[in-house]
Amino acid sequence: MLKPRPTATRELVSLDGIWRFAVDDEAEAAPWSGPLPGTLEAAVPASYNDLFADQAIRDHVGRVWYQRDVRVPRGWAGERIFVRLDAATHAGSVYIGDALVAEHTGGHTPFEADITGHVEAGEAFRLTVAVDNRLTDTTLPPGTVTVAQDGCRAQTYLHDFYNYAGLTRSVWLHSAPALRIADVTVVTGVDGTAGTVDYTVTTTGDADVVVRVLDAAGAEVATGAGPAGRLRIADATLWRPGAPYLYDLVAEVHDGGTVVDSYPQPFGVRTVEVRGTEFLINGEPFYFTGFGKHEDTPVRGRGHDDAYLVHDFQLLDWAGANSFRTSHYPYAEEVLDFADRHGIVVIDETAAVGLNLAVTGGLTGQGAQPTFSPETFGEQTRAAHAAHLRELVARDKNHASVVMWCLANEPASHEPGAREYFEPLISLARELDPTRPVTIATVIFATSENDRIADLIDVVCLNRYYGWYVATGDLAAAEAYLEQDLRAWAGKFAKPVIMTEYGADTLPGAHSIWDAPWTEEYQQALLAMYHRVFDRVPEVVGEHVWNFADFQTSNGIHRVEGNRKGVFTRDRRPKAAARALRERWRRIGGRKPTSEETQ
Repeated sequence: MLKPRPTATRELVSLDGIWRFAVDDEAEAAPWSGPLPGTLEAAVPASYNDLFADQAIRDHVGRVWYQRDVRVPRGWAGERIFVRLDAATHAGSVYIGDALVAEHTGGHTPFEADITGHVEAGEAFRLTVAVDNRLTDTTLPPGTVTVAQDGCRAQTYLHDFYNYAGLTRSVWLHSAPALRIADVTVVTGVDGTAGTVDYTVTTTGDADVVVRVLDAAGAEVATGAGPAGRLRIADATLWRPGAPYLYDLVAEVHDGGTVVDSYPQPFGVRTVEVRGTEFLINGEPFYFTGFGKHEDTPVRGRGHDDAYLVHDFQLLDWAGANSFRTSHYPYAEEVLDFADRHGIVVIDETAAVGLNLAVTGGLTGQGAQPTFSPETFGEQTRAAHAAHLRELVARDKNHASVVMWCLANEPASHEPGAREYFEPLISLARELDPTRPVTIATVIFATSENDRIADLIDVVCLNRYYGWYVATGDLAAAEAYLEQDLRAWAGKFAKPVIMTEYGADTLPGAHSIWDAPWTEEYQQALLAMYHRVFDRVPEVVGEHVWNFADFQTSNGIHRVEGNRKGVFTRDRRPKAAARALRERWRRIGGRKPTSEETQ
Protein backbone atom coordinates (compact mmCIF):
# COMPACT_ATOMS: atom_id res chain seq x y z
CA MET A 1 0.00 0.00 0.00
CA LEU A 2 1.42 3.33 -1.07
CA LYS A 3 2.13 5.82 1.66
CA PRO A 4 0.06 8.98 0.99
CA ARG A 5 2.23 11.80 -0.30
CA PRO A 6 1.22 15.29 -1.47
CA THR A 7 1.99 15.70 -5.17
CA ALA A 8 0.71 17.79 -8.06
CA THR A 9 -2.14 15.27 -8.41
CA ARG A 10 -2.70 14.24 -4.78
CA GLU A 11 -3.49 16.09 -1.57
CA LEU A 12 -3.18 15.08 2.05
CA VAL A 13 -4.80 16.29 5.29
CA SER A 14 -3.64 15.15 8.72
CA LEU A 15 -6.39 14.13 11.13
CA ASP A 16 -4.04 13.94 14.13
CA GLY A 17 -5.03 15.83 17.23
CA ILE A 18 -7.68 15.57 19.94
CA TRP A 19 -10.55 13.17 19.26
CA ARG A 20 -13.69 12.43 21.27
CA PHE A 21 -13.26 9.14 23.12
CA ALA A 22 -15.47 6.55 24.84
CA VAL A 23 -15.06 3.06 26.27
CA ASP A 24 -17.38 0.36 24.97
CA ASP A 25 -18.70 -1.62 27.94
CA GLU A 26 -20.61 -4.01 25.73
CA ALA A 27 -18.51 -6.19 23.43
CA GLU A 28 -21.25 -6.41 20.82
CA ALA A 29 -22.63 -2.88 21.06
CA ALA A 30 -23.82 -1.23 17.85
CA PRO A 31 -21.78 1.68 16.48
CA TRP A 32 -22.71 5.09 17.77
CA SER A 33 -25.17 6.86 15.53
CA GLY A 34 -24.31 10.30 16.87
CA PRO A 35 -21.74 12.07 19.01
CA LEU A 36 -20.01 9.85 21.54
CA PRO A 37 -21.43 10.12 25.07
CA GLY A 38 -19.42 11.66 27.88
CA THR A 39 -16.68 14.25 27.89
CA LEU A 40 -13.53 12.16 27.43
CA GLU A 41 -11.05 13.17 24.76
CA ALA A 42 -7.90 11.38 23.63
CA ALA A 43 -4.79 12.31 21.69
CA VAL A 44 -4.06 10.77 18.29
CA PRO A 45 -1.53 9.31 17.75
CA ALA A 46 -1.11 7.71 21.17
CA SER A 47 -2.12 4.69 23.17
CA TYR A 48 -5.08 5.53 25.36
CA ASN A 49 -3.97 3.45 28.36
CA ASP A 50 -1.78 6.01 30.15
CA LEU A 51 -3.67 9.14 29.14
CA PHE A 52 -6.36 8.88 31.81
CA ALA A 53 -6.34 8.64 35.61
CA ASP A 54 -9.10 6.02 35.57
CA GLN A 55 -7.70 2.53 36.24
CA ALA A 56 -10.72 0.97 34.52
CA ILE A 57 -9.81 2.65 31.22
CA ARG A 58 -6.17 1.59 31.49
CA ASP A 59 -7.19 -2.03 32.13
CA HIS A 60 -10.12 -2.08 29.68
CA VAL A 61 -10.34 -5.18 27.48
CA GLY A 62 -12.45 -4.80 24.36
CA ARG A 63 -13.45 -1.95 22.10
CA VAL A 64 -12.99 1.77 22.55
CA TRP A 65 -14.32 4.50 20.29
CA TYR A 66 -12.64 7.51 18.71
CA GLN A 67 -14.61 10.18 16.91
CA ARG A 68 -14.13 13.54 15.26
CA ASP A 69 -15.76 15.73 12.63
CA VAL A 70 -13.89 16.14 9.36
CA ARG A 71 -14.42 18.58 6.51
CA VAL A 72 -13.42 17.54 3.00
CA PRO A 73 -11.50 20.29 1.15
CA ARG A 74 -13.77 21.89 -1.40
CA GLY A 75 -11.16 21.50 -4.13
CA TRP A 76 -11.46 17.72 -4.03
CA ALA A 77 -14.59 17.57 -6.19
CA GLY A 78 -14.18 14.87 -8.85
CA GLU A 79 -11.34 13.16 -6.96
CA ARG A 80 -11.35 9.83 -5.14
CA ILE A 81 -11.29 10.44 -1.38
CA PHE A 82 -9.74 8.08 1.14
CA VAL A 83 -9.36 7.78 4.89
CA ARG A 84 -6.21 5.98 5.99
CA LEU A 85 -5.17 4.71 9.41
CA ASP A 86 -1.47 4.02 9.83
CA ALA A 87 -2.35 1.61 12.65
CA ALA A 88 -5.23 0.63 14.94
CA THR A 89 -4.05 -1.68 17.71
CA HIS A 90 -5.07 -4.46 17.40
CA ALA A 91 -8.19 -4.28 15.20
CA GLY A 92 -10.05 -1.34 13.73
CA SER A 93 -13.49 -0.61 12.28
CA VAL A 94 -14.10 2.69 10.48
CA TYR A 95 -17.48 4.41 10.14
CA ILE A 96 -18.45 7.39 8.01
CA GLY A 97 -21.65 8.60 9.64
CA ASP A 98 -23.39 5.29 10.40
CA ALA A 99 -21.83 3.38 7.49
CA LEU A 100 -19.09 0.83 8.10
CA VAL A 101 -16.44 1.45 5.42
CA ALA A 102 -13.40 -0.56 6.58
CA GLU A 103 -12.29 -3.29 8.97
CA HIS A 104 -8.76 -4.49 9.64
CA THR A 105 -7.05 -6.92 12.00
CA GLY A 106 -3.38 -6.39 12.86
CA GLY A 107 -2.22 -3.53 15.02
CA HIS A 108 0.93 -2.35 13.23
CA THR A 109 0.20 -2.07 9.50
CA PRO A 110 -1.93 0.51 7.67
CA PHE A 111 -5.34 0.20 6.07
CA GLU A 112 -7.62 2.58 4.24
CA ALA A 113 -11.07 3.00 2.71
CA ASP A 114 -12.31 4.75 -0.41
CA ILE A 115 -15.06 6.93 1.04
CA THR A 116 -15.88 8.88 -2.12
CA GLY A 117 -19.47 7.67 -2.16
CA HIS A 118 -20.03 8.70 1.46
CA VAL A 119 -18.71 12.28 1.52
CA GLU A 120 -18.80 15.47 -0.55
CA ALA A 121 -16.15 18.05 -1.31
CA GLY A 122 -16.60 21.08 0.94
CA GLU A 123 -18.91 19.21 3.33
CA ALA A 124 -18.27 17.82 6.82
CA PHE A 125 -18.78 14.26 8.02
CA ARG A 126 -18.56 12.34 11.27
CA LEU A 127 -15.62 9.91 11.41
CA THR A 128 -15.81 7.17 14.05
CA VAL A 129 -13.24 4.44 14.66
CA ALA A 130 -13.69 1.43 16.91
CA VAL A 131 -10.41 -0.02 18.18
CA ASP A 132 -10.30 -3.47 19.78
CA ASN A 133 -7.31 -4.47 21.92
CA ARG A 134 -8.24 -8.13 22.43
CA LEU A 135 -5.67 -10.80 21.65
CA THR A 136 -6.57 -14.41 20.87
CA ASP A 137 -4.82 -17.54 19.64
CA THR A 138 -5.35 -16.34 16.06
CA THR A 139 -3.98 -12.82 16.44
CA LEU A 140 -0.41 -11.55 16.27
CA PRO A 141 0.70 -11.28 18.97
CA PRO A 142 -1.47 -13.98 20.55
CA GLY A 143 -3.24 -13.90 23.89
CA THR A 144 -6.25 -15.11 25.86
CA VAL A 145 -9.29 -13.25 27.14
CA THR A 146 -11.07 -14.53 30.24
CA VAL A 147 -14.21 -13.30 32.00
CA ALA A 148 -14.24 -13.02 35.78
CA GLN A 149 -17.23 -13.71 38.03
CA ASP A 150 -18.06 -10.00 38.07
CA GLY A 151 -18.31 -10.03 34.28
CA CYS A 152 -15.11 -8.06 33.70
CA ARG A 153 -12.79 -9.24 30.95
CA ALA A 154 -9.10 -9.83 31.60
CA GLN A 155 -6.38 -10.13 28.95
CA THR A 156 -3.35 -12.38 29.31
CA TYR A 157 -0.57 -12.56 26.77
CA LEU A 158 2.81 -14.19 26.27
CA HIS A 159 5.02 -11.20 25.45
CA ASP A 160 7.01 -9.09 27.89
CA PHE A 161 5.80 -5.61 26.98
CA TYR A 162 2.62 -3.78 27.84
CA ASN A 163 -0.40 -4.31 25.59
CA TYR A 164 -0.77 -0.67 24.64
CA ALA A 165 -3.71 0.00 22.31
CA GLY A 166 -5.58 2.68 20.43
CA LEU A 167 -4.92 4.87 17.41
CA THR A 168 -1.18 4.70 17.94
CA ARG A 169 -0.20 6.22 14.59
CA SER A 170 -1.46 8.96 12.33
CA VAL A 171 -4.82 9.15 10.59
CA TRP A 172 -5.11 10.83 7.18
CA LEU A 173 -7.65 12.09 4.70
CA HIS A 174 -6.22 12.07 1.19
CA SER A 175 -7.27 12.43 -2.40
CA ALA A 176 -6.12 10.84 -5.66
CA PRO A 177 -7.36 10.66 -9.25
CA ALA A 178 -9.65 7.82 -10.31
CA LEU A 179 -7.00 6.65 -12.78
CA ARG A 180 -3.95 6.49 -10.58
CA ILE A 181 -0.86 4.66 -9.44
CA ALA A 182 -1.84 1.92 -7.00
CA ASP A 183 1.59 0.49 -6.15
CA VAL A 184 5.29 0.87 -6.92
CA THR A 185 8.03 -1.70 -6.42
CA VAL A 186 11.73 -0.85 -6.77
CA VAL A 187 14.55 -3.42 -6.70
CA THR A 188 18.11 -2.20 -7.13
CA GLY A 189 21.40 -3.74 -8.14
CA VAL A 190 24.96 -2.75 -8.92
CA ASP A 191 26.71 -3.29 -12.26
CA GLY A 192 30.23 -1.94 -12.09
CA THR A 193 29.85 1.75 -11.32
CA ALA A 194 26.24 1.82 -12.51
CA GLY A 195 23.10 1.20 -10.52
CA THR A 196 20.29 -0.91 -11.94
CA VAL A 197 16.67 -0.19 -11.04
CA ASP A 198 14.02 -2.82 -11.74
CA TYR A 199 10.63 -1.20 -11.28
CA THR A 200 6.99 -2.25 -11.41
CA VAL A 201 4.15 0.26 -11.41
CA THR A 202 0.58 -0.96 -10.86
CA THR A 203 -2.29 1.30 -11.92
CA THR A 204 -6.03 1.23 -11.29
CA GLY A 205 -6.79 0.93 -15.01
CA ASP A 206 -5.17 0.73 -18.43
CA ALA A 207 -2.78 3.66 -18.69
CA ASP A 208 0.46 4.87 -20.20
CA VAL A 209 3.16 4.85 -17.54
CA VAL A 210 6.29 6.98 -17.65
CA VAL A 211 9.01 6.85 -15.00
CA ARG A 212 11.88 9.19 -14.24
CA VAL A 213 14.72 8.80 -11.75
CA LEU A 214 15.84 11.99 -10.03
CA ASP A 215 19.02 12.30 -8.00
CA ALA A 216 19.25 14.07 -4.65
CA ALA A 217 19.65 17.43 -6.41
CA GLY A 218 16.53 16.85 -8.53
CA ALA A 219 18.41 16.18 -11.76
CA GLU A 220 16.98 13.53 -14.07
CA VAL A 221 19.41 10.58 -14.38
CA ALA A 222 17.25 7.89 -16.03
CA THR A 223 13.91 7.55 -17.79
CA GLY A 224 11.66 4.74 -18.89
CA ALA A 225 8.19 3.90 -20.16
CA GLY A 226 5.76 1.11 -19.44
CA PRO A 227 4.47 -0.48 -16.23
CA ALA A 228 7.69 -2.47 -15.68
CA GLY A 229 11.27 -2.35 -16.80
CA ARG A 230 14.91 -1.87 -15.91
CA LEU A 231 16.63 1.50 -15.68
CA ARG A 232 20.34 2.20 -15.46
CA ILE A 233 21.94 5.00 -13.43
CA ALA A 234 25.42 5.78 -14.65
CA ASP A 235 28.01 6.39 -11.92
CA ALA A 236 25.40 5.75 -9.25
CA THR A 237 25.95 6.90 -5.69
CA LEU A 238 25.22 3.93 -3.45
CA TRP A 239 23.16 3.93 -0.28
CA ARG A 240 25.58 2.88 2.46
CA PRO A 241 25.24 2.43 6.21
CA GLY A 242 26.23 5.75 7.74
CA ALA A 243 26.42 7.39 4.30
CA PRO A 244 22.92 7.30 2.82
CA TYR A 245 22.00 8.56 -0.63
CA LEU A 246 18.44 8.51 -1.94
CA TYR A 247 17.01 8.83 -5.42
CA ASP A 248 13.35 9.34 -6.36
CA LEU A 249 11.56 7.13 -8.85
CA VAL A 250 8.80 9.46 -10.11
CA ALA A 251 6.02 7.38 -11.66
CA GLU A 252 3.48 9.16 -13.85
CA VAL A 253 0.21 8.11 -15.45
CA HIS A 254 -0.35 9.79 -18.80
CA ASP A 255 -3.70 10.09 -20.55
CA GLY A 256 -3.68 11.74 -23.96
CA GLY A 257 -0.40 13.49 -23.23
CA THR A 258 -1.62 14.83 -19.88
CA VAL A 259 -0.17 13.74 -16.55
CA VAL A 260 -3.19 12.58 -14.56
CA ASP A 261 -1.26 11.14 -11.60
CA SER A 262 2.26 11.38 -10.24
CA TYR A 263 3.88 9.59 -7.32
CA PRO A 264 7.52 9.86 -6.10
CA GLN A 265 9.01 6.74 -4.51
CA PRO A 266 12.32 7.34 -2.67
CA PHE A 267 14.86 4.51 -2.94
CA GLY A 268 18.52 3.80 -2.41
CA VAL A 269 20.78 1.83 -4.71
CA ARG A 270 22.28 -0.97 -2.65
CA THR A 271 22.59 -4.75 -2.53
CA VAL A 272 22.24 -7.21 0.35
CA GLU A 273 23.69 -10.70 0.35
CA VAL A 274 24.60 -13.53 2.71
CA ARG A 275 27.74 -15.27 1.51
CA GLY A 276 29.10 -18.07 3.65
CA THR A 277 29.37 -16.65 7.17
CA GLU A 278 29.36 -13.00 6.06
CA PHE A 279 26.54 -10.48 5.80
CA LEU A 280 27.30 -8.18 2.87
CA ILE A 281 25.90 -4.76 2.00
CA ASN A 282 27.10 -3.59 -1.43
CA GLY A 283 29.45 -6.54 -1.45
CA GLU A 284 31.24 -5.41 1.72
CA PRO A 285 31.12 -7.23 5.10
CA PHE A 286 28.80 -5.50 7.56
CA TYR A 287 28.90 -5.87 11.34
CA PHE A 288 25.65 -4.96 13.12
CA THR A 289 25.95 -2.80 16.23
CA GLY A 290 22.84 -1.53 17.93
CA PHE A 291 19.75 -2.52 19.83
CA GLY A 292 16.43 -4.14 20.04
CA LYS A 293 14.00 -1.28 20.65
CA HIS A 294 10.37 -0.63 21.48
CA GLU A 295 7.91 2.04 20.45
CA ASP A 296 7.44 3.01 24.08
CA THR A 297 7.50 6.41 25.77
CA PRO A 298 5.96 7.87 28.92
CA VAL A 299 2.29 8.93 28.68
CA ARG A 300 2.06 8.31 24.92
CA GLY A 301 2.75 4.59 25.34
CA ARG A 302 3.14 2.93 21.96
CA GLY A 303 2.35 6.04 19.96
CA HIS A 304 4.50 7.51 17.24
CA ASP A 305 6.24 10.70 18.37
CA ASP A 306 8.44 12.73 16.01
CA ALA A 307 10.37 14.33 18.88
CA TYR A 308 11.33 10.95 20.32
CA LEU A 309 12.11 9.71 16.80
CA VAL A 310 14.68 12.46 16.28
CA HIS A 311 16.14 12.13 19.78
CA ASP A 312 16.38 8.34 19.64
CA PHE A 313 18.29 8.49 16.36
CA GLN A 314 20.59 11.09 17.89
CA LEU A 315 21.27 8.65 20.72
CA LEU A 316 21.92 5.84 18.23
CA ASP A 317 24.48 8.06 16.51
CA TRP A 318 26.00 9.14 19.84
CA ALA A 319 26.42 5.50 20.86
CA GLY A 320 27.98 4.50 17.54
CA ALA A 321 25.08 2.17 16.69
CA ASN A 322 24.53 1.44 13.02
CA SER A 323 21.35 -0.66 13.21
CA PHE A 324 18.33 -1.83 15.18
CA ARG A 325 15.62 -4.48 15.07
CA THR A 326 11.94 -3.48 15.08
CA SER A 327 11.25 -5.72 18.05
CA HIS A 328 8.59 -7.02 18.24
CA TYR A 329 6.35 -5.57 15.53
CA PRO A 330 6.66 -3.26 12.53
CA TYR A 331 7.43 0.30 13.58
CA ALA A 332 5.79 3.41 12.17
CA GLU A 333 6.79 4.02 8.57
CA GLU A 334 8.16 7.42 9.58
CA VAL A 335 10.84 5.51 11.49
CA LEU A 336 11.93 3.66 8.35
CA ASP A 337 11.84 6.85 6.29
CA PHE A 338 14.16 8.42 8.86
CA ALA A 339 16.45 5.38 8.80
CA ASP A 340 16.60 5.60 5.00
CA ARG A 341 17.64 9.24 5.18
CA HIS A 342 20.19 8.75 7.97
CA GLY A 343 21.83 5.49 6.95
CA ILE A 344 20.69 3.28 9.83
CA VAL A 345 20.26 -0.42 8.99
CA VAL A 346 17.01 -2.13 10.05
CA ILE A 347 15.99 -5.73 10.70
CA ASP A 348 12.22 -5.55 10.11
CA GLU A 349 10.17 -7.87 12.33
CA THR A 350 6.59 -9.11 12.26
CA ALA A 351 4.36 -9.01 15.34
CA ALA A 352 4.78 -12.77 15.87
CA VAL A 353 6.01 -12.69 19.46
CA GLY A 354 4.64 -15.14 22.01
CA LEU A 355 4.47 -18.29 19.87
CA ASN A 356 6.03 -20.23 22.72
CA LEU A 357 3.83 -21.85 25.36
CA ALA A 358 6.87 -23.27 27.16
CA VAL A 359 7.54 -19.80 28.57
CA THR A 360 4.15 -19.74 30.28
CA GLY A 361 4.59 -23.28 31.52
CA GLY A 362 7.93 -22.38 33.06
CA LEU A 363 6.55 -19.32 34.82
CA THR A 364 3.49 -21.08 36.23
CA GLY A 365 5.11 -24.42 37.02
CA GLN A 366 2.09 -26.18 35.52
CA GLY A 367 3.83 -27.57 32.47
CA ALA A 368 3.28 -26.36 28.95
CA GLN A 369 0.87 -27.31 26.22
CA PRO A 370 2.38 -28.01 22.81
CA THR A 371 2.87 -24.68 21.07
CA PHE A 372 1.95 -25.85 17.58
CA SER A 373 -1.27 -27.85 17.42
CA PRO A 374 -4.87 -27.49 16.22
CA GLU A 375 -5.85 -26.53 19.78
CA THR A 376 -3.12 -23.92 20.24
CA PHE A 377 -1.28 -22.28 17.33
CA GLY A 378 -2.37 -24.03 14.16
CA GLU A 379 -3.57 -23.28 10.66
CA GLN A 380 -5.64 -20.23 11.61
CA THR A 381 -2.71 -18.66 13.43
CA ARG A 382 -0.41 -19.35 10.51
CA ALA A 383 -2.93 -17.82 8.10
CA ALA A 384 -3.01 -14.65 10.23
CA HIS A 385 0.81 -14.73 10.33
CA ALA A 386 0.94 -14.99 6.52
CA ALA A 387 -1.49 -12.10 6.09
CA HIS A 388 0.60 -9.97 8.44
CA LEU A 389 3.79 -10.88 6.56
CA ARG A 390 2.21 -9.89 3.24
CA GLU A 391 1.20 -6.50 4.64
CA LEU A 392 4.64 -5.92 6.17
CA VAL A 393 6.51 -6.65 2.93
CA ALA A 394 4.02 -4.63 0.86
CA ARG A 395 4.57 -1.61 3.11
CA ASP A 396 8.34 -1.79 3.62
CA LYS A 397 9.74 -3.41 0.45
CA ASN A 398 11.15 -0.15 -0.97
CA HIS A 399 13.07 0.97 2.11
CA ALA A 400 16.84 0.88 1.56
CA SER A 401 17.40 0.69 5.32
CA VAL A 402 15.54 -2.64 5.61
CA VAL A 403 18.06 -5.41 4.98
CA MET A 404 16.39 -8.49 6.49
CA TRP A 405 12.95 -9.81 7.44
CA CYS A 406 12.57 -11.35 10.90
CA LEU A 407 9.50 -13.59 10.89
CA ALA A 408 9.15 -14.15 14.64
CA ASN A 409 10.69 -13.49 18.02
CA GLU A 410 11.51 -16.45 20.29
CA PRO A 411 9.05 -19.00 18.90
CA ALA A 412 9.21 -22.59 20.11
CA SER A 413 11.37 -23.58 17.15
CA HIS A 414 12.58 -26.65 19.05
CA GLU A 415 9.11 -28.17 19.47
CA PRO A 416 7.28 -30.65 17.24
CA GLY A 417 5.24 -28.83 14.62
CA ALA A 418 7.61 -25.87 14.37
CA ARG A 419 8.88 -26.82 10.93
CA GLU A 420 5.40 -27.46 9.60
CA TYR A 421 4.32 -24.06 10.92
CA PHE A 422 7.28 -21.99 9.73
CA GLU A 423 8.42 -23.59 6.48
CA PRO A 424 5.45 -22.22 4.45
CA LEU A 425 5.98 -18.77 5.99
CA ILE A 426 9.69 -18.73 5.17
CA SER A 427 8.86 -19.79 1.59
CA LEU A 428 6.25 -17.02 1.43
CA ALA A 429 8.78 -14.42 2.59
CA ARG A 430 11.20 -15.45 -0.16
CA GLU A 431 8.39 -15.38 -2.73
CA LEU A 432 7.30 -11.90 -1.65
CA ASP A 433 10.86 -10.57 -1.62
CA PRO A 434 13.69 -12.69 -3.06
CA THR A 435 16.21 -9.88 -2.45
CA ARG A 436 16.45 -9.86 1.36
CA PRO A 437 17.61 -12.56 3.79
CA VAL A 438 15.11 -14.12 6.20
CA THR A 439 15.66 -14.89 9.87
CA ILE A 440 13.96 -15.72 13.18
CA ALA A 441 15.16 -14.56 16.62
CA THR A 442 15.75 -17.82 18.48
CA VAL A 443 14.82 -18.47 22.11
CA ILE A 444 17.35 -19.97 24.55
CA PHE A 445 15.36 -23.22 24.79
CA ALA A 446 16.18 -23.86 21.13
CA THR A 447 19.73 -25.18 20.84
CA SER A 448 21.82 -26.01 17.83
CA GLU A 449 20.91 -29.66 18.42
CA ASN A 450 17.14 -29.46 18.88
CA ASP A 451 16.15 -26.49 16.70
CA ARG A 452 13.95 -27.61 13.80
CA ILE A 453 14.06 -24.62 11.42
CA ALA A 454 17.54 -23.05 11.50
CA ASP A 455 18.54 -24.74 8.23
CA LEU A 456 15.70 -22.88 6.49
CA ILE A 457 16.82 -19.34 7.38
CA ASP A 458 19.74 -17.26 6.10
CA VAL A 459 21.14 -15.79 9.30
CA VAL A 460 21.16 -17.35 12.77
CA CYS A 461 19.80 -14.79 15.23
CA LEU A 462 20.08 -15.71 18.91
CA ASN A 463 18.53 -14.22 22.04
CA ARG A 464 20.67 -15.27 25.01
CA TYR A 465 20.77 -14.22 28.66
CA TYR A 466 23.74 -16.07 30.16
CA GLY A 467 24.69 -14.15 33.28
CA TRP A 468 21.12 -13.01 33.85
CA TYR A 469 18.46 -15.73 33.63
CA VAL A 470 21.14 -18.45 33.45
CA ALA A 471 24.22 -18.34 35.71
CA THR A 472 22.90 -15.21 37.38
CA GLY A 473 25.75 -13.22 38.87
CA ASP A 474 28.37 -15.74 37.70
CA LEU A 475 29.98 -14.14 34.68
CA ALA A 476 32.79 -16.69 34.47
CA ALA A 477 30.31 -19.55 34.05
CA ALA A 478 28.17 -17.41 31.76
CA GLU A 479 31.15 -16.73 29.49
CA ALA A 480 31.85 -20.44 29.12
CA TYR A 481 28.19 -21.23 28.38
CA LEU A 482 27.95 -18.44 25.82
CA GLU A 483 31.07 -19.39 23.89
CA GLN A 484 30.09 -23.05 23.81
CA ASP A 485 26.63 -22.13 22.55
CA LEU A 486 27.85 -19.78 19.82
CA ARG A 487 30.49 -22.18 18.54
CA ALA A 488 27.92 -24.98 18.39
CA TRP A 489 25.56 -22.94 16.19
CA ALA A 490 28.39 -21.66 14.00
CA GLY A 491 29.90 -25.11 13.59
CA LYS A 492 26.67 -26.85 12.68
CA PHE A 493 25.10 -24.33 10.31
CA ALA A 494 28.06 -22.32 8.91
CA LYS A 495 25.93 -19.19 8.65
CA PRO A 496 26.34 -15.65 9.94
CA VAL A 497 25.33 -15.30 13.59
CA ILE A 498 23.82 -12.17 15.13
CA MET A 499 23.15 -11.86 18.85
CA THR A 500 19.77 -10.15 18.64
CA GLU A 501 19.25 -9.94 22.41
CA TYR A 502 21.59 -9.92 25.39
CA GLY A 503 21.58 -7.79 28.51
CA ALA A 504 20.68 -7.38 32.17
CA ASP A 505 18.05 -5.44 34.10
CA THR A 506 19.68 -2.41 35.70
CA LEU A 507 18.46 0.18 38.15
CA PRO A 508 20.13 3.54 37.50
CA GLY A 509 22.05 4.60 40.57
CA ALA A 510 22.49 1.06 41.94
CA HIS A 511 26.19 0.37 42.50
CA SER A 512 28.43 -2.36 43.93
CA ILE A 513 32.08 -3.33 43.93
CA TRP A 514 31.02 -6.97 43.38
CA ASP A 515 29.21 -8.66 40.50
CA ALA A 516 25.81 -7.74 41.89
CA PRO A 517 22.87 -8.06 39.47
CA TRP A 518 20.75 -4.93 38.91
CA THR A 519 23.75 -2.61 39.38
CA GLU A 520 25.19 -0.41 36.65
CA GLU A 521 28.59 -2.09 37.08
CA TYR A 522 27.07 -5.52 36.49
CA GLN A 523 25.37 -4.43 33.30
CA GLN A 524 28.69 -3.08 32.04
CA ALA A 525 30.59 -6.21 33.03
CA LEU A 526 28.00 -8.53 31.47
CA LEU A 527 28.05 -6.68 28.14
CA ALA A 528 31.86 -6.64 28.14
CA MET A 529 31.86 -10.41 28.68
CA TYR A 530 29.59 -10.95 25.69
CA HIS A 531 31.80 -8.73 23.54
CA ARG A 532 34.89 -10.73 24.43
CA VAL A 533 33.14 -13.88 23.25
CA PHE A 534 31.79 -12.27 20.06
CA ASP A 535 35.31 -11.17 19.16
CA ARG A 536 36.58 -14.76 19.54
CA VAL A 537 33.91 -16.33 17.31
CA PRO A 538 34.47 -15.41 13.64
CA GLU A 539 30.91 -16.25 12.56
CA VAL A 540 29.39 -13.56 14.79
CA VAL A 541 28.48 -10.61 12.56
CA GLY A 542 26.42 -8.48 14.91
CA GLU A 543 25.40 -7.49 18.41
CA HIS A 544 22.04 -5.98 19.34
CA VAL A 545 21.79 -5.19 23.04
CA TRP A 546 18.46 -5.70 24.74
CA ASN A 547 17.30 -3.00 25.14
CA PHE A 548 17.80 0.51 23.85
CA ALA A 549 15.65 1.99 26.65
CA ASP A 550 13.63 0.75 29.60
CA PHE A 551 10.03 0.03 28.66
CA GLN A 552 6.66 -0.70 30.23
CA THR A 553 5.48 -4.27 30.82
CA SER A 554 2.39 -5.89 32.27
CA ASN A 555 1.91 -6.19 36.01
CA GLY A 556 4.27 -8.69 37.62
CA ILE A 557 6.51 -8.92 40.65
CA HIS A 558 9.49 -9.91 38.47
CA ARG A 559 9.35 -6.46 36.84
CA VAL A 560 9.93 -3.24 38.79
CA GLU A 561 8.28 -0.43 36.82
CA GLY A 562 8.74 -2.39 33.63
CA ASN A 563 11.71 -4.00 31.93
CA ARG A 564 14.94 -2.32 33.04
CA LYS A 565 17.37 -3.80 30.52
CA GLY A 566 17.71 -0.51 28.66
CA VAL A 567 21.09 1.17 28.49
CA PHE A 568 19.00 4.34 28.56
CA THR A 569 16.18 4.94 31.01
CA ARG A 570 12.66 5.19 29.69
CA ASP A 571 13.08 8.98 29.50
CA ARG A 572 16.40 8.48 27.66
CA ARG A 573 18.99 9.19 30.36
CA PRO A 574 22.16 7.09 29.89
CA LYS A 575 23.22 4.38 32.29
CA ALA A 576 26.92 3.64 32.64
CA ALA A 577 26.73 0.90 30.00
CA ALA A 578 25.75 3.43 27.35
CA ARG A 579 29.17 5.06 27.51
CA ALA A 580 30.92 1.69 27.42
CA LEU A 581 29.00 0.75 24.28
CA ARG A 582 29.86 4.12 22.77
CA GLU A 583 33.56 3.48 23.30
CA ARG A 584 33.40 0.03 21.69
CA TRP A 585 31.09 0.76 18.78
CA ARG A 586 32.71 4.00 17.72
CA ARG A 587 36.06 2.23 17.83
CA ILE A 588 35.08 -0.74 15.65
CA GLY A 589 32.99 1.34 13.24
CA GLY A 590 30.61 -1.27 11.83
CA ARG A 591 33.21 -3.96 11.11
CA LYS A 592 34.30 -7.12 12.88
CA PRO A 593 37.08 -6.23 15.35
CA THR A 594 40.51 -7.57 14.41
CA SER A 595 42.53 -9.71 16.80
CA GLU A 596 44.85 -6.76 17.43
CA GLU A 597 41.91 -4.57 18.42
CA THR A 598 40.65 -7.11 20.93
CA GLN A 599 43.94 -7.41 22.80
